[in-house]
Amino acid sequence: MGSSPVAIVTGASRGIGRAGALALAEAGFDVVVSARTVREGEGVAEPNSVREETTLAVPGSLERTAQEVEERGQRALIVPMDLIDVASVTALPATVMAEWGRIDVLFNNAIFRGVGTLDRITDLTIESMTNLLAGNFMNQILLIQQVIPHMLAAGGGTIIDMVSGSARLDPAGPPGEGGWGILYSASKAAFGRVAGGVNAEYRAQGIKAFNVDPGNVVTEARKAAKPDDEYSSGYGSEPAEATGKVVAWLATDPTADKFLGKWIFAPKLCSDLGLLPGWTFQVPQ
Repeated sequence: MGSSPVAIVTGASRGIGRAGALALAEAGFDVVVSARTVREGEGVAEPNSVREETTLAVPGSLERTAQEVEERGQRALIVPMDLIDVASVTALPATVMAEWGRIDVLFNNAIFRGVGTLDRITDLTIESMTNLLAGNFMNQILLIQQVIPHMLAAGGGTIIDMVSGSARLDPAGPPGEGGWGILYSASKAAFGRVAGGVNAEYRAQGIKAFNVDPGNVVTEARKAAKPDDEYSSGYGSEPAEATGKVVAWLATDPTADKFLGKWIFAPKLCSDLGLLPGWTFQVPQ
C-alpha cells in the first residue's frame, strides 16, 4: 500500500478526464483511471441522436492514461466502468479500497454519451431519457454514495463534479446546429445541485464538494463527430488541460475552500491563478 493520496478519475481515457488524471499525478496523487475504453483502438463515439447513424472511432484509452500517470512518478490503477451499468459503478470504489485501501478525491468527470444527448424535443423517448438521466445524474449519485463512507472513516475527502454551462444557458440554436439537447442540459442541471447537498450534509465531517465547469472543450469525440466544430466559433474553445490543473488545485490547496458553493468556471480560474504557463483565457467574441 502506497503513502500517496488516492484520486479516482472517471472518464479518464481521453479529454478532460485524462487531463485531470495527469494533473493529479503531477500533484502527488496515485490515480485510479476509470472509463469504458481500456485499450487503444477500442474507443468509439456512439451516435448522440436518432438523427445520427455512424459510430466513430476515437483515440485514447485507460492504458495510455495509466502509462502517462506512471511516467509522472505515481501509481495508476485501471478499473473499467460504464455509467449505465450499475454493477460497474458500485464495483469501482470497492475495487479501489481492496487494492489501495483509501479514497481521498473523486473527480466525477465521466458523462453518458448516446442517443438523447443531441436529440430534439420530439425525438426523445422514454428509453433515451431514462439512460441519459441515469448516466448523468442518478448513477453519479450512486457512485458518490459508495465513496462517502470511506471518506468519513478517513476523516475527510474531496468530491469534484463536472458540470456544464448548458445547465445555465439557453442554446444558440437547435441540437446539431449550434446548440445542445434539452435532455442533456437538464441532466447536467440536476447534477449541478449535488455538490451543494454534499457540503450541506458532510462539510462538518471533513468532506467537501466542488462544481467545475470546463467551458467549451473540443474533445476527441467532438473532433471525430464534427471536424469543423461549429460550437467553437460561438462559445470559444478552451484546453482540457486548464480544467485538469484546476481540479488538481482544488484537491490540494486549502484556499480553494472559498469556492465551495460556487460555480467554478475552470478556464478563467486557471488563467487567473497562472496554473497553465503560457496560456491565458480569452473571452469569446
